[in-house]
Amino acid sequence: MINTEFLNEVANFVNSKVAKVVINGTYEITNFEVKAVTDNILALKYLVPVSDVTLITEIELKDAQDNNISSNSVYVPITTDHVMIQAIEVREGV
Repeated sequence: MINTEFLNEVANFVNSKVAKVVINGTYEITNFEVKAVTDNILALKYLVPVSDVTLITEIELKDAQDNNISSNSVYVPITTDHVMIQAIEVREGV
């Protein structure tokens, strides 16, 4: 079993690497309402304005050098300014 303290360190490392969210390959978000680690979970909370994005089909997390950390295909229609919350849990595999 992996020590909880170590899992928290890994989550904090991931937190230090995430510099931006990229929506649909073009719209970049670098201002987070929340970007914090609690109990091995990195929480990201950010705003997607309807004036810039009306449909989210891909969400990428990137580092400061624009390297891809993760990519997820989604289908999220946006009809008003939308608050997105992402949680990334660091845990031992089974």
